[in-house]
Amino acid sequence: MDDIEVFDPRFASYVMGNAPLEKLATGYRWVEGPVWFGDAGCLLFSDIPNNRIMRWIEGVGVSVYREPSNFSNGHTRDRQGRLISCEHGARRVTRTEYDGTITVLADGFQGKRLNSPNDVVVKSDSSVWFTDPHYGIMTDYEGYRAAQEQPCHVYRLDPERGELSVVIDDFDCPNGLCFSPDETRLYVAETSKMFDPEANRRIRAFDVGADGRSVSGGRDFYKVEAGCADGFRCDSDGNVWTSAGDGVHCVDPDGVLLGKIRVPETVSNVCFGGRAKARLFMTGTTSLYSIFLNRNGVQQP
Repeated sequence: MDDIEVFDPRFASYVMGNAPLEKLATGYRWVEGPVWFGDAGCLLFSDIPNNRIMRWIEGVGVSVYREPSNFSNGHTRDRQGRLISCEHGARRVTRTEYDGTITVLADGFQGKRLNSPNDVVVKSDSSVWFTDPHYGIMTDYEGYRAAQEQPCHVYRLDPERGELSVVIDDFDCPNGLCFSPDETRLYVAETSKMFDPEANRRIRAFDVGADGRSVSGGRDFYKVEAGCADGFRCDSDGNVWTSAGDGVHCVDPDGVLLGKIRVPETVSNVCFGGRAKARLFMTGTTSLYSIFLNRNGVQQP
């Protein structure tokens, strides 16, 4: 298959010769934040510059789920199945309730506004972890140009107590993040100078403390040479499937590149979905792609 590049024999068993890369929809400006809703049989994703969230359904196609969306970027679901969203425009993290109303989870820290929350995951204890780089306030393209009030941190929110805390403070610009299947490791992308060819485009790995609230370490885990590691998710064996400028890279828990799925556009983010969570959905610049794998994803949740 022209779309598949194998670097390690293990990857050959992850892909299937009769399961090609599919383009599901196109015509957007910059798509991001895919999240699968198995109970509704749909995928939601952000079309950030067009200020909307789109919904894709197999056999039906794409429709608008929410417009305007406050220039939403990353999404996930909480442990009750509700949509959690990062909004560039409103500089906040929100939860969509069952009746469609929106609850603000976080929009500031220590009396100052957040920058532009980017990506988000929910841990098994229901805590919400998100990154807050400044990309959404740098221009008026993916939000509203504004002064930066906070450093670019990684935050943890206790939704029951409403307590927001900084868990990582040594990033230039944290971006995508996800937990390993057993939640003992947190991966976070650094995209400090996304358009600089000499940029540090790496994923760092942090050890999660026994309290489930703190992290330590932060060693380099994997560096993307083409483009940057923007968004990623783990499969059930702990392999990291990360976006890159040339598609999606599959990296084992030791940081070894196993293989690539070549995509004709820059991939921004991924998620697993479909039956058995064996379908990888990819948002790539102007289009939505997918491929069926011989892998099962760990959607978070």
